[in-house]
Amino acid sequence: MVRPSARFFGASDRRVTRQLEVAAPLLERRSTFWAVALLTAVLFAVTNLPWHLDDYDQAKQAFTSFEMVNDGQWLYQHTPSGKVATKPPLIGWVSAAVYAATRSWDAAWRLPSLAAAALLLYALTRTATASYGIAAGVVALCAFGLNLLSPRLATLVRTDMPLALVVFLLGANIWRKVQSGDAWTARDRLIVFVLLTTAMLVKGPIVYAFLLPGLVVFQLIGRANGVRASPWSGWWPWVASLAVFLAWAAAGIAWVPEFYEQVVLKEFAGRFGETVHRPQPLLFYFPHLLHKFAPWSVLLIALAAVGWRREKIGFAARWRRISPATRWLICWSAGGLLVMSLIPSKRVDRIFPIIPPLCLLLAAQVGNAWRDETLGPRVRRWSAVAVVFAAVFTTGYAAQRMIISYRADEGAFARFGTLVRHDAAERGWRYEVVQGKHEGLLLYLQRTRFIKLDEAMERWNSGTLDAVVVPAEQAQVFQGQVSGAEASPLAGAITQNGRVRRYVLLVKSPAATAPQ
Repeated sequence: MVRPSARFFGASDRRVTRQLEVAAPLLERRSTFWAVALLTAVLFAVTNLPWHLDDYDQAKQAFTSFEMVNDGQWLYQHTPSGKVATKPPLIGWVSAAVYAATRSWDAAWRLPSLAAAALLLYALTRTATASYGIAAGVVALCAFGLNLLSPRLATLVRTDMPLALVVFLLGANIWRKVQSGDAWTARDRLIVFVLLTTAMLVKGPIVYAFLLPGLVVFQLIGRANGVRASPWSGWWPWVASLAVFLAWAAAGIAWVPEFYEQVVLKEFAGRFGETVHRPQPLLFYFPHLLHKFAPWSVLLIALAAVGWRREKIGFAARWRRISPATRWLICWSAGGLLVMSLIPSKRVDRIFPIIPPLCLLLAAQVGNAWRDETLGPRVRRWSAVAVVFAAVFTTGYAAQRMIISYRADEGAFARFGTLVRHDAAERGWRYEVVQGKHEGLLLYLQRTRFIKLDEAMERWNSGTLDAVVVPAEQAQVFQGQVSGAEASPLAGAITQNGRVRRYVLLVKSPAATAPQ
């Protein structure tokens, strides 16, 4: 039995808690945290609806796990068009495992990125909160969740979000060592090796571009300023993880035809030239980051500018007054941005792994200024305005994307493929798809390869093909060369770059299938 006094004090405590919650600044309220967390979860889940594989090379990544499951190609895969897949197989393995558990390809393809986004959001928020306070943790949560990059990448069938998670875990591990001043243990080095190997098997040595430049600069500046804490874990985790990747690449060169030409020369070496991939200007990433990471990019620069003007001392003196942990965040972020900017081949999503350290750097700025008597009130106002603006701005962006996508019927091919598979299963059709310009169609129809138009006509005439999906511009050619082919009511069309792409399903006419 609960005593009346216990009930009274319990109710009083709840009232006090509610009163404190209302009186606390906006970013220190639990309600703000949970509201932002819920909004972020919704945006991550819906921004890419309707789901399809027709852009951003999603079909190439999705096909790796599809080929693993259906053809047993576990180490080296191909693209839907038959070329050698250019990325290591780890995310494909994860997708294959998810498919084995769920029997859903949509879950298998999109869950790795979504799970990585959720883990990254949790790790970043927890790290920022533990070191810089509740308000800084909420800012880090908002900065990562409410921008124009994270919700877009959260369910894309790509490797960018998993890579960003692994890079953040590596960088945060270094950050903790710098902050605590502890020496690296054998267990720490083993963790670094596992994380580096994971990154290598996700997207190759690009992980070095996001971490090594910052490590080099921090080491040089740290020694000059007498910093004893070393961010360097030693050589063996870095060399051993690279050896794992090189072993996979060497076996591919030896065993897989065209691996050297398509992966080593075109995909890797071609990134550093200006002939294979379209080059972009040196400062390509900077304006994109200002826009895609707004309003947090503006707040980051504004807080740095205010802190710079506040103290009339030289750059070297300012740098020495910054804590080693914050210096590492600056070196980590700036080093990755600089090296990626020097690579001629650029695309906005490739710079995404520097977003989490920028979020942690922003949290450090907010946390350090939050209780300052002079700067604190301004920081609290600016941060609250940034949160509200980001919530409205990102939600509007996600809603606009969904409206445009549904109006353009971007999921038409995915829906078309589902209907074709349903009819084929119901009527026992043997069907194939003729190669066109949309690689995703192969996956919608769950075929392991495209066939050429000549092969389709030959198989139709020999009686081993009952239905065929062909690009609309090739349908008349096909019907003119075979007997008994007619267009079914099923067709799919999408508009890309102002051009309508249409596929039709050709089936045997009733006269051709009637018994003689």
